[in-house]
Amino acid sequence: MGRLWRGEFWRLVTLVAAGALFGWPFSAVVAGITVGLSLCLAFHLRQLHALYQWLTLRPQEEPPAASGLWGELFDRLYRYQKRQALTQQRLRATLQRIQESSEAMRDSVVMLDRHGDLEWWNSAAERMLGLKPQLDRGQHITNLLRDPRFVDYFHGRDYREPLTLPSPIDERLILQFQITLYGDDERLVMARDITRLHRLEQMRRDFVANVSHELRTPLTVLAGYLETYGDMADQLPPRLGRGLVQMKAQTERMQNLVNDLLLLSRLEIDQGGRDDAPLAMDELLHAVQSDAVALSDGRQSITVEVEESRALLGSEQEIRSALSNLTFNAVRYAGEGRHIVLRWRPHGAGACLEVADDGEGIDPVHLPRLTERFYRVDKGRSTATGGTGLGLAIVKHVLLRHDARLEIDSLPGRGATFRCLFPAERLRDTAAERAQRA
Repeated sequence: MGRLWRGEFWRLVTLVAAGALFGWPFSAVVAGITVGLSLCLAFHLRQLHALYQWLTLRPQEEPPAASGLWGELFDRLYRYQKRQALTQQRLRATLQRIQESSEAMRDSVVMLDRHGDLEWWNSAAERMLGLKPQLDRGQHITNLLRDPRFVDYFHGRDYREPLTLPSPIDERLILQFQITLYGDDERLVMARDITRLHRLEQMRRDFVANVSHELRTPLTVLAGYLETYGDMADQLPPRLGRGLVQMKAQTERMQNLVNDLLLLSRLEIDQGGRDDAPLAMDELLHAVQSDAVALSDGRQSITVEVEESRALLGSEQEIRSALSNLTFNAVRYAGEGRHIVLRWRPHGAGACLEVADDGEGIDPVHLPRLTERFYRVDKGRSTATGGTGLGLAIVKHVLLRHDARLEIDSLPGRGATFRCLFPAERLRDTAAERAQRA
């Protein structure tokens, strides 16, 4: 490149010198130099015009013939143009493959820009969501999917969990929406048809609810007769008396299981209709403490700590059920001589309901599955203590209905802490409200 610049420099010097020599006999050296410079300028303007003509009118053709620095510039631009054309061709081919693969998917795929406007979608989105290429391109996604639950999900920007909704064009079609952020705050919306899974889940819920309900009556009758026979235990042979005690214990266990199944089914099916009211957490914690002390029968010490003055807005029956399940689990599994704490305290802008113990603890490998139905860390110990395996599943569903989540911290030998985290929207300062009314 330095050689080319030197060549252009000597070209300029040669033209200037030739102009000066040409004007010297006429006593017009300056005019001759001007002519030489003009010729040099005209040459470069001609090459610049050729470059402009080539780039704007004939970009696909060979570059203009030139030598020196201009020839090198033309060659470099031509090679760069070729590389760019090849890159664009590869990108177009890649984009075409992506679109073809997306078209082959059974799931809906919708690409949104950073403003939430529709850019592209596959044919499955047209079938499931009713999108029309001629009308909907450039429309905001919430103008077409107007369900308030989707609008809140979209603007909430918390896409860790999918959202299940009926299709906007066919309510019999159940879709699971999942949004992914990518690029410059752009979004990819995927919708999967889970109608069959939804129906199977509904059948399972109905089956469990119906069977549990049908079991209630025979178990009640059986428990009544066993209680009657138990009152006559002194008149029965010892072997028969021991059998009656075992039958009564197992009947009570079955009744507890049926009651938990019915409660869990109601929590799953009944998505609304909850009577929310400000709950006095101090009173609620002490009430559960009394029940836990009776269950513990002096084997553990159980205390209450209230550090949050705000009341929780929710269903007293459901919150008490969740707290009781966590507390009774601690009583059953912490071990004798342990200390159990029921705590209501602030947590960020919200509040936290904790049940902590210094017992045996739980191996972290079990923590992700603890809220599954019938999952037990130690099946033999759970059976001996009378647990149904549904307590934490009930806790999870109660918290979901109260916009809360469950966190579990535990290590073997270091106890366990179960935290129910409630958002600020679920809290109410009843003392301040009373002061304002006064």
